[in-house]
Amino acid sequence: MTVANGTANGAASGSSQATRRPLPCGIYAPTMTFFDPETEDLDIPTIKKHAERLVRDGLVGLVTMGSNGEAVHCTREEKLAVTRATREALDAAGFTQTPIIIGATEGSVRGTVELCKLARDAGADYALLLPPSYFRFLMDEEAVHDYFVAVADESPLPLILYNYPGAVAGIDMDSDLLIRLAQHPNIVGTKFTCGNTGKLTRVALATDAKTPSSEGSGYMAFGGMCDFTVQTLASGGSGIIAGGANVMPKVCVRVWDLYAAGKTDDAIALQRVLSRGDWVLTKSAIAGTKSAIQSYFGYGGYPRRPLKRLDKARVAAIEEGLREVMEIEKSL
Repeated sequence: MTVANGTANGAASGSSQATRRPLPCGIYAPTMTFFDPETEDLDIPTIKKHAERLVRDGLVGLVTMGSNGEAVHCTREEKLAVTRATREALDAAGFTQTPIIIGATEGSVRGTVELCKLARDAGADYALLLPPSYFRFLMDEEAVHDYFVAVADESPLPLILYNYPGAVAGIDMDSDLLIRLAQHPNIVGTKFTCGNTGKLTRVALATDAKTPSSEGSGYMAFGGMCDFTVQTLASGGSGIIAGGANVMPKVCVRVWDLYAAGKTDDAIALQRVLSRGDWVLTKSAIAGTKSAIQSYFGYGGYPRRPLKRLDKARVAAIEEGLREVMEIEKSL
């Protein structure tokens, strides 16, 4: 079965298909949210600087307030401020067509829809949503399905589903559910942070997902980590939304471009280097990613508490662990 995914329905009329920025195939970053090291207030100038650097280095879109953006540590007002600042930075730098996806998950349908409406006005083009999980024992497949449909019916932003079991008490949406949800005209993609490329393959096939060689239906099947970029492409995927792209965007883009150009052996060889480097960031999480940005780009700082700050030995170990891939990054 092929699911045709069209434009948003009437309930999502606030952002028309004619004016919405399209989602291109390629590499996206869930951008970090930067804070003052003393007050933990938003550091808007650094947020803008980072967004511009990533797009200049080849990323085709950005996600604000995802997991790497510490969405769970930010208020609704801060989420909107970060998204607005990101849009302002991209527009000022001439990247007016670069789309922004906002992590807009809230616990209720009502809250999520409200945030999507506010996010549209702040410059977001799409919303990335986790399944509801606080009342885990009540969240069976139908409850999850009904949540996404209810939000999709009312949201002015098209939805990208975020399958990340580790963040939602183990809820892991299977391919049957994702394909079923893809029939809604205002659900336009899935991010597979579960790492299940078989699931990604099945969803990509059923939705005729957009790929570098074909426009397809426009549905986007995103790999959720840069250490399976080649695997995502081989599975018929549309792009990668990867935390590692905050640190090594050029290498991520290079792997993607090599494979898309048919240079499979070169892509696989570089993927191996990328995967080794990305594991350093995966193990050290948000604090480690910010530390790496600080080491190699001169800004980054720390996460908000209760996340811990790294000691000097750990900072040095991360810097050394990334040396191989960052030498390539600097050469590109």
